[in-house]
Amino acid sequence: MNTALLIAPLAISGISAALAALISLTDKIVNNYGECIITVNGGKKELTVQGGNSMLATLAEQQIFIPSACGGRGSCGECKVKCTTDVGPHVPTEMPWMTPSDLKNNVHLSCQFKVKGDVGIEIPEYLFYVKRYKATVERISDLTHDIKEVYFKLPDGVSTNYKAGQYAQIEVPPYGKIKEPTQRAYSLSSTPNDPNHVEFMIRLVPGGIVTTYVHEHLKEGQKLDVIVPFGEFHVRDTSATMVCVAGGSGMAPFKSIFTTMIEDGSIDKRDVWYFFGARSVRDLFYVEWLSELAEKHERFHFIPALSEPEESDKWQGETGLITEVLDKYLVSDDLKDAEKEGYLCGSPGMLDACMAVMRKHDMEDERIYFDKFA
Repeated sequence: MNTALLIAPLAISGISAALAALISLTDKIVNNYGECIITVNGGKKELTVQGGNSMLATLAEQQIFIPSACGGRGSCGECKVKCTTDVGPHVPTEMPWMTPSDLKNNVHLSCQFKVKGDVGIEIPEYLFYVKRYKATVERISDLTHDIKEVYFKLPDGVSTNYKAGQYAQIEVPPYGKIKEPTQRAYSLSSTPNDPNHVEFMIRLVPGGIVTTYVHEHLKEGQKLDVIVPFGEFHVRDTSATMVCVAGGSGMAPFKSIFTTMIEDGSIDKRDVWYFFGARSVRDLFYVEWLSELAEKHERFHFIPALSEPEESDKWQGETGLITEVLDKYLVSDDLKDAEKEGYLCGSPGMLDACMAVMRKHDMEDERIYFDKFA
């Protein structure tokens, strides 16, 4: 491979980032935007702020936290807000994340435009209740060779009030060559009925800033900022059969969901099919717990599958990609005629493939729920 083809885009990207930083600094020095008013949700809140910073950072200063897994760099596309006033044209860094509907409805990435005057925005109501906490690491456990379970204690008197299935953002401090705090999004694996703790399953991603910190530097007793809760991934209050699919650390929201269903008794009131995909036996975890759930609760079904089992695994369960296994079961007598809802958590590629299989079997997009993390 021609290394110049790789180096050139990186160089251009670096130059663009440097120019953006220089422009931002010059803008702050030259322009004094003074006090500005942000009208949120038609007057539900009115914020008097100092202009000049991004909408994302400005709202955070006012304790309104917009989802942003990339920390405001424009590389995750999660921090969308609808603007009810003119904030100028979309910039090139926004365009990869904009759908035709976003463009039509004046939706912008809040990290990519500045507060330069009075402005109106619309955001989901639940974001008013998102809070930042200084949480203490109580326990770090190895679930697999590349997934750690991290259990945090929240400050006394705090209640997060989240729903099973939602996620939080964890912020790690600067370390090594990383010169500034960095946030990433992780699904909560804990139960909302334990309001003083939050738990996450964090898989090591090669080169990942936060995952590397968690796996190589994080210690029990340490404090990190946790911002919670985000997302609209949660169980809908229906009687439809739940078709749940996960892989790797995508187990996290389902641990929270299934534990909550045990606690409130709903696990015996509707059918649940949980498909979990892994490469080999060393990538499986919580299998004993889930198998016990299937034995104890007649309407709960657990289907683990391995895509590349080792000979030493002596695996006798389902094999193949989880999408292939899902496809096979969706035409079974148990599922083919059932009213179904889809619940997905995993890599973007896995989610897209699973949704394609579900659509193939006449499951409607409106009834397939997920949070997709890059």
